[in-house]
Amino acid sequence: MTVRVGILGLGTVGTGVVQILTDPQGRNPLLKEVEIAKVGVRDLHKPRSSQLPPSIYTTDLTSIVTDPRIDVVIEVMGGIEPALTLILTAIEHKKHIITANKALLSRHGYEIFTKAQAQGVYVMLEAAVAGGIPVIQTLKQALGGNRLTEILGIINGTTNYILTEMQEHNRSFASALAHAQSLGYAEADPSADVEGWDAADKITILAGLAFGERLRREEVYCEGIRSITTADMNYAKELGFVIKLLGIGKRTETGIEVRVHPALLPVHSSLSAIQGVTNAVKIVGEPIGELLLAGAGAGSGATASAVTADLLNLIATRGSTFNPLMGCQHEGYAKVSPLANLQTQYYLRAIVRDMPGVIGEIGAILGNQGVSIRTIFQKDIHDNLADIVIMTQTVREAQFQAVLAEMKHLSVIHDVPTVLRVV
Repeated sequence: MTVRVGILGLGTVGTGVVQILTDPQGRNPLLKEVEIAKVGVRDLHKPRSSQLPPSIYTTDLTSIVTDPRIDVVIEVMGGIEPALTLILTAIEHKKHIITANKALLSRHGYEIFTKAQAQGVYVMLEAAVAGGIPVIQTLKQALGGNRLTEILGIINGTTNYILTEMQEHNRSFASALAHAQSLGYAEADPSADVEGWDAADKITILAGLAFGERLRREEVYCEGIRSITTADMNYAKELGFVIKLLGIGKRTETGIEVRVHPALLPVHSSLSAIQGVTNAVKIVGEPIGELLLAGAGAGSGATASAVTADLLNLIATRGSTFNPLMGCQHEGYAKVSPLANLQTQYYLRAIVRDMPGVIGEIGAILGNQGVSIRTIFQKDIHDNLADIVIMTQTVREAQFQAVLAEMKHLSVIHDVPTVLRVV
């Protein structure tokens, strides 16, 4: 029985999907049952590498999501609108959805999944997070018998590439970013990546699946990597750490912790070895213990692979009753633990005036707030200024923020350019 698909978007990912579906030889035999019915594009006259006949292309995207002959709609166009309206319309017409749109799902997932469940169709999202790593299916199916307590990972390849270049080749942030842009790893406007917004979309989805509760994207704490310097990289290495941008979700007594920020990872951590544009997700639960999934996180091949995996699942279950393991069964919104409740160690780099008693004044403030010091040292004296690097013992976020507020009033403090949490 032929399964007819309509594809919204023919950019990098859409082209990769078409290449797989038009060349099924040697792949899963179910793919031979797929027919590409329509492909939605912006420009009918743009030269294309695919071998599809011109009659398949259309600029009328609504005609795809309302076509009664189409069984599955693959959305790889990105953005919020018109993708949201098109997906909701497709669901109203009882079409299954495959999407790679993490921003859309993190912000409008409740509306999309609620409508899909009411219509008895699936919304498949393996391609939305971590590209070629099968983390969504792992969370929804393979780890279903576990109580998951933690999920964290390197889920943005652009920032991981930048930080790797800074660490391995002593590049400045600006130089590493420019290099990433020259290779096509970073956009001309890299804000979504380097400010952490992309990773925040992804951890919203992952943590919601891991803990079985919906999360509001606006409640995810988000911090980017622009403030990281090669000095921080070198000091972290001296302390036995590397710096990575992490998406973190944890189940705690006060609710779900969900946050994105650069963090110090011990050099022996499994995530510390993840270099370049590679993504990796660590999942912790009972009885599985710790599981690490790593691989290509983006690009035509990795994301098209995930889209195809979702399509195969849909083909394999057609005609059967609704499979709850393929749907999203979130029961309600999670209580998100305030960042002020976080307990961790902190790394702080302060630029201070090079004069006697500076360390003593800073130490007094830390002591007043009940913050114990693990390590403190002074480095790189230049122009009567010096770097003071502090690593604390475990402390509550609220306590440490009080330290920072008090430090700003010290006359010996020139600047506090970097504050990082330890994971």
